[in-house]
Parts: sequence; C-alpha cells; structure tokens
Amino acid sequence: MTKKNQRGCETRHPQEDHLPENAKRGRLDPDPSSGRLLYPDFERPTAQECRDVRDRLMALHGCPQEFEEYRRNADAATHSSEDSGAVQVKSEAGCSDSGGNGVGSSVLDGLVNILLSQNTTDANSRRAFLSLKSAFPTWDEVVHAAESKFLENAIRCGGLAHTKAHRIKNILKTLLENKGKICMEYLRDMPTEKIKTELHQFKGLGPKTVACLLMFHLQKDDFPVDTHVFRITKSIGWIPLSANREKAYLHLNQRIPDNLKFDLNCLFVTHGKHCQRCASGRQPQRAPLGPCPLSGYHAG
Repeated sequence: MTKKNQRGCETRHPQEDHLPENAKRGRLDPDPSSGRLLYPDFERPTAQECRDVRDRLMALHGCPQEFEEYRRNADAATHSSEDSGAVQVKSEAGCSDSGGNGVGSSVLDGLVNILLSQNTTDANSRRAFLSLKSAFPTWDEVVHAAESKFLENAIRCGGLAHTKAHRIKNILKTLLENKGKICMEYLRDMPTEKIKTELHQFKGLGPKTVACLLMFHLQKDDFPVDTHVFRITKSIGWIPLSANREKAYLHLNQRIPDNLKFDLNCLFVTHGKHCQRCASGRQPQRAPLGPCPLSGYHAG
C-alpha cells in the first residue's frame, strides 16, 4: 500500500536502511524493524527534535535545489506505484541505455553517478558522468572496451579514475554474468532487505553507496551518513561521541522517523556546505547564508 507523508516541501515515497558489511564487522544489527536498538540508553534524536531541526534548516535553506530532481523522481515513483502497469513500463524502459542526463534515469545510471561522486565535487562528478556517456553510449560498450584505460580517460575529470573504472566495470561484468543483461531495474520491485543482500555481491559498494542508492534512486526510507551528516549529528548530540560512521548510520536510521529522513538528510548535506560553524575546519565550501539555526543544539 502506498504511503504518503506530509513534508516541508512536497510529499514523497518512503525509504529504508542498510549496512552490507555487518557480517565482517561485529554483527551490528542492520534491521531497525527488529526492535533491537544499537544504543538502547541513548534516546536522541527524538521525533520532535527531528521535526524541529528539519524546520529550522528548511527556514534557512528552503528545499535544496540540488536534490530537487531526486524529489521529483520520488514523487513519480509514488504515483507509479499506484498503477502496476506503470511500474512495469518504467522497469523495462530503465534497462535501455538512453540515459545521458546528469542524474541518470535508471538504477544503474544512479549507482554509477554515486561511485563517480566519491572524493570529488558535484560539478566534477557530473562532468565525469556526462563524459562517460559520451564516450560509451551503452553499458555494453564499457564492458567490451578493449582496454580499461579508455574508461579511465572518460572519467578522469572526476578523480580516482583507475579505482572508479575498475569498480564500474566489475559491476557491469557481474550483472552480465549473473543476470544475462546489464540492467539493475529488477531492484525496484524487491523488498529493501533483499536489495541490500543483492548489492552485497558487487565489490566496492560500501554502506554509504548502498544507502544513497536506496534513498535517491530506489525511493526507500534510508538515511545515508556522509561526512557532513556525521559531523553535524555528532556536534548536535544525536549520536554518541564514541560512534563511528557505521554505528551512526544504524542509530540514526533507528531513531529518525521515515517521513523525515529524506528532507533531513538533504538539509544536513546542504547545511554542511554553507555553515561556517558546521563545516569541516570551519571552512565552508559555499557562502554562508546566515547564522547557524542549530546553535541551541551544539555542545560548544
């Protein structure tokens, strides 16, 4: 049953959480629905705190435009889910290689975009994706490229070209070998936990990558923890000081209401880029927009 949530900007479809490498790292509980809290005595953030922080950040930043296209995709998914025929058409179309915009209309386009965005700027990752699609109009061409250096050259402007090219090619080859075609649209119809298990087979996909794919491209209720989110939530006391990013990811997904995850995540990322107090080294990437609205939450 489709669930619609009241948000500060628009209504969007729910999402969920993930940590694919738990088995290797001490068996952290990856399933918030199990009822087992990672930090049972740490009761922040409360639902009211989440609403308050969302409203404070939205009053300063509005609905961040850099995430608006994902919000539109989420709305489209909500309406499509009401018509099973529409979902099927979307899945079949998504397997084509017609993608070429900055975001990517297919799940695979989205995953490659996320990989290209690692350790670089938004502008550079977008340029790298467009360059990749220009050099290789279809994913089959990437798989069958004679030498990896051609793929590396196409994405070099995004940095870490050798590593990213290797990961992209491995994903495409794994899909071809296991599914018989280079397409990830089948993930759209799978439950969240099965999506996590499925993505675990692809080398180089860490927790944040999977979480971003779930939230931005599969419209699942998830809360990725990047450097901005981790820094700010620790600063305002939403996670224990001893928590690393993986534990922060699990804790925040257990505590933050599903209907606030998308807005809060996007706003934390945007705020971390603009706010001098919340930026790394107090050196914001973008011009400050005003006093930090979270001053009452900061520990010091």
